[in-house]
Amino acid sequence: MNKEFWFEIEKECPQTGARAGTFHTPHGDILTPVFMPVGTQATVKGLTVEMLNELKAQIILSNTYHLFLRPGEEIVKKAGGLHKFMNWNKPILTDSGGFQVFSLAKLRKLTDDGVEFSSHLSGEKKFISPEKCIEIQNALGSDIVMQLDVCSDANASYAEAVEAKRKTKLWLERCYQAQKNPKQMLFPIIQGGVYKDLRRECINDCLPYAKCGIAIGGLSVGEEKEVMYDILSDMQPFLPKNQPRYLMGVGSPDCLIEGFARGIDMMDCVLPTRIARNGTAFVSSGRLVIKNAKYKEDFSPLEEGCDCYACKHYTRAYIRHLIVAGEMLGATLLSIHNLRFLTRLSEQARLSILNGTFPEFKENFLSNFKY
Repeated sequence: MNKEFWFEIEKECPQTGARAGTFHTPHGDILTPVFMPVGTQATVKGLTVEMLNELKAQIILSNTYHLFLRPGEEIVKKAGGLHKFMNWNKPILTDSGGFQVFSLAKLRKLTDDGVEFSSHLSGEKKFISPEKCIEIQNALGSDIVMQLDVCSDANASYAEAVEAKRKTKLWLERCYQAQKNPKQMLFPIIQGGVYKDLRRECINDCLPYAKCGIAIGGLSVGEEKEVMYDILSDMQPFLPKNQPRYLMGVGSPDCLIEGFARGIDMMDCVLPTRIARNGTAFVSSGRLVIKNAKYKEDFSPLEEGCDCYACKHYTRAYIRHLIVAGEMLGATLLSIHNLRFLTRLSEQARLSILNGTFPEFKENFLSNFKY
């Protein structure tokens, strides 16, 4: 029993299994369900920590792969760990880098020992074993650490998915043995591609190592959304009841609600800041592409009723001007809005679960939102 981490469910929706809970960590409590902004390189692009606090981010992600390459985990350790390095005093989750290595398919070589890859920065050969993955995350000092895993794409054959699952289980055992820091919680990762039987087998592989949290990887990697929802629905009864469940790399508003409706507690994605840099905002009806000429003289906020800094202080016309002119502030304001849209949506989902109105909330949101 780890006294630094525990999870309590406050209420569960009887119709869907959506959960409202509290995840206790050494750097504070996380009210779930929760959306987690991604700060890949120890920063959420274009935003200060003060901005993240104002938009009510509870936990952020950083990435082991990127910080390993630059500036190096030893520099972060010398700075006092990731929290001090980036001046963030709330929980941090570090991804193992498995997905980044997956995306470098042409530059990598997988063996049972680990993964050899060429740095996308310098071309230099690097090697990460399960033990090295944990060593890096120990040095970073994050609250939640992820196992090294093998992510297969949506078109992977059954045999390829079996092999990815086998390596993921092998590496999980080694990560578990290497992870000794009681102030960090290791999350196993469920793989298995689009094959339900493999997903169920992988859940069973993970359960002995899931002490206070379990993650679902290898979804939203090219498959249709309905396929992802079907897999999540099939997995839902077999996931541990009393632990937070983290769906990795999924973050469009409709997917958030559909994920919460299938018992998911934690989700993250680079999508809200990525589309912000391209001039797109989330609104309750779907996407708003601010570059469109019709917003040139639109002096209303991005979204009426939104409490974010951008909506309280600036108009669509002004933000459009910034984006068209290539001004950095435009991407920052859209990032603030998009992240607040998702943190606020999570808050509203949580409130509806506690009030017993989640099915109605879900139906109302999805009927209006066209992504």
